[in-house]
Amino acid sequence: MPAVSARGRAASPGLLSIGQVLARLSPEFPTLTSSKLRFLEVQGIVTPTRTESGYRKFSQNDLERLRLALTLQRDHYLPLVVIREYLEDVDAGRNPATPAAVPPTSIVPAPRRYRREELLAASGAAPQLLNDAISTGVLVPADAYTDQSVALLRALVALDRHGIEPRHVRALRQNAERDVALIDQALAPLLRRTDAASRGRAGELAPELLNRLDDVRAIFVKAALDRLLS
Repeated sequence: MPAVSARGRAASPGLLSIGQVLARLSPEFPTLTSSKLRFLEVQGIVTPTRTESGYRKFSQNDLERLRLALTLQRDHYLPLVVIREYLEDVDAGRNPATPAAVPPTSIVPAPRRYRREELLAASGAAPQLLNDAISTGVLVPADAYTDQSVALLRALVALDRHGIEPRHVRALRQNAERDVALIDQALAPLLRRTDAASRGRAGELAPELLNRLDDVRAIFVKAALDRLLS
């Protein structure tokens, strides 16, 4: 397997967006998504540069590093910590042997699931608060809940101490659904396409649009609070 330098940024003709990286790698790795690319970045497998507006840009060297890391994960079932150590040895010029294959493992850790009693224990919520959150539609009922559900219920616990009940925040969920509808409308031209580059670009733009909506919402809320406290 060819050695690929991890951090070298030799002058290359151009940098690639997440969508372009997906277009190059998806034929070899069909399950690759923009979320996986961001996860690999968080894990230190690759370090793309950023534009002034915050967009990720990948060099040709980054592309080959990703290809190598994904190949090691797919063909050798290696955990990311082993892949990262191998790539660090490659970066240092030590020419290491390819690590021995291990039993299959996922590139993304399986999310924890919580039964009802585990959800209550993890969030510190009373059973009635959970029932109220479900009955008002703030929390969707399920046989098992996610870490996101724990975080939501913890926030509801904190709000409940100040007399803000789940029924009072039901509109926030409705507003969130409207935000998603706005983002869906804005990204519709990309989402209608089936090529990996367009889907990757949509995946990159969606959280950025959400951040801008959050900025606008925060400005409106702050202005209203200023009026309240003035």
